[in-house]
Amino acid sequence: MTSLDPRAPLVLDTRELGRRPGSQRQVAVQVPAPSELGIEVLHVPEGSPVDLDLRLEAVMEGVLVTGVATAALEGECVRCLEPIDDELDVQFQDLYVYDDHASDDDGEQDDEVRRLEGDLVDLEPLLRDAVVLALPFQPLCEDDCPGLCAECGARLADDPGHAHEAPIDPRWAGLAELKTEHDE
Repeated sequence: MTSLDPRAPLVLDTRELGRRPGSQRQVAVQVPAPSELGIEVLHVPEGSPVDLDLRLEAVMEGVLVTGVATAALEGECVRCLEPIDDELDVQFQDLYVYDDHASDDDGEQDDEVRRLEGDLVDLEPLLRDAVVLALPFQPLCEDDCPGLCAECGARLADDPGHAHEAPIDPRWAGLAELKTEHDE
């Protein structure tokens, strides 16, 4: 009995491949993006289309899934907080092992092995890993984004000549007050 829903968009049926090593199938499909696909500042919007171009290939141990995912990205620049709209193309490959080929003495490596459930392959964890690892840790709107002014928060890319008066050293503040009084 399997816990996967064969009608789920990221679940594929590999029954056509049989267990004949060398048999393969090409699949091109558009699926809605699962929730929370990305990182805090850059993500694929939930439900947006993700184009998958896949090759499913039967091998001795299971089914080798190789593919490319293309999706739209939304987020914000970590320096200036401007919106980022981009597109991501990510390649991935992983082996889904047949249930009867998985050894019981794998121990710690058991969690790292992806398994077929019956004839079904769940692509969501593979897609999630590939997308998250391909995203930049600190996305920028431009490679040389200057960010925001530390004093007033103005976006420095909009005002490159932005400047403030030099702060007065607190040790000399008393003299500055005397000068102001003397000028008045």
